[in-house]
Amino acid sequence: MAEMILKKSDLAEFVKSLLSDYQVLAPVKEDQKVNFAPVEDGEFLLDFQNTFLSPKHLFFPQSEKMFEFSTDKADEEAFILKEAGNNPQPRVVFGIRPCDAKAFQVLDKIFGNDQYADPYWFSKREATVLIGLGCNHPCPTCFCTSVNCGPFHEEGLDVLAVDLGDSLLLRPLTEKGRKVLEQAKGLTSADNQAGEKAAALKAEAEKAITRKVFTDEIAQRSVMELFEAAHWDRVHESCLNCGTCTYVCPTCHCFDIQDEVAGAVGDRVRNWDTCMSWLFTMHGSGHNPRPGKKERVRQRFMHKFKYIPLKRDGEIGCVGCGRCINLCPVNIDVRDVVRNMNA
Repeated sequence: MAEMILKKSDLAEFVKSLLSDYQVLAPVKEDQKVNFAPVEDGEFLLDFQNTFLSPKHLFFPQSEKMFEFSTDKADEEAFILKEAGNNPQPRVVFGIRPCDAKAFQVLDKIFGNDQYADPYWFSKREATVLIGLGCNHPCPTCFCTSVNCGPFHEEGLDVLAVDLGDSLLLRPLTEKGRKVLEQAKGLTSADNQAGEKAAALKAEAEKAITRKVFTDEIAQRSVMELFEAAHWDRVHESCLNCGTCTYVCPTCHCFDIQDEVAGAVGDRVRNWDTCMSWLFTMHGSGHNPRPGKKERVRQRFMHKFKYIPLKRDGEIGCVGCGRCINLCPVNIDVRDVVRNMNA
């Protein structure tokens, strides 16, 4: 299927034509913050940089019920775990940034391997079609081009949309993406001029990302050399261990599983967790292998830039979205930390 043109005036028709088979989510402004929400018309944002939160919660909710059980001793099936249901409806996520889609590719390697695939993650991935939106104006804190990504990166997307002004160029990338575009209304064939304009926008956006982050030396150094580096004594000093960086990060994926009981009914849920918390590695014996801020801060950066690449074929556990830079209350800049690791 060739590239298509969607006029912005036809967005409502485009969305409505998909609603018979898909839930459609798109970026909207809520409480002065841009995040993804269900839409039923063309009234959503295209002129934004990054959503406030990473959209990873669409596949990995902050709190997710896995099983349910009864604690009633009169119940013959008391304390037997029963699946809570994991049947997500088909959906289209429109306007996702390429860096966030790339993050899903990273998490695919975390949640799945040759021995195991997380059913909660992959069932939602399979049910979702991702229509990306190229980033014409990257944030000043973005460094996606340094971490195997870019403002018009296609990996992880089913369709890439490029904002040409009064219209969008839609480029199908997978069979799922082609199926959606074949069903959608309001589309016309794109000409060579539209493709040339999209290529120029891509080159301009990549040129705008001037801050480079190098990781070549990190890959060459041993784990222990990086682990024992002197700069960790300085990096952790200002950190509050608040966890904001892990909360907004599109690739952070740590979770805890616990049982919650009310009366005679119980749920087993998994909740986001953070390596910034002292409780994260607290053993039942009372021993904690990461007792202080230094150990916890070091773990976060070592995990993303050394441990994940070692175990996931060189894939970096960061996509350069810049959210942690923008929202850190004490102005810790991941680019500076990685520069020190690489120096």
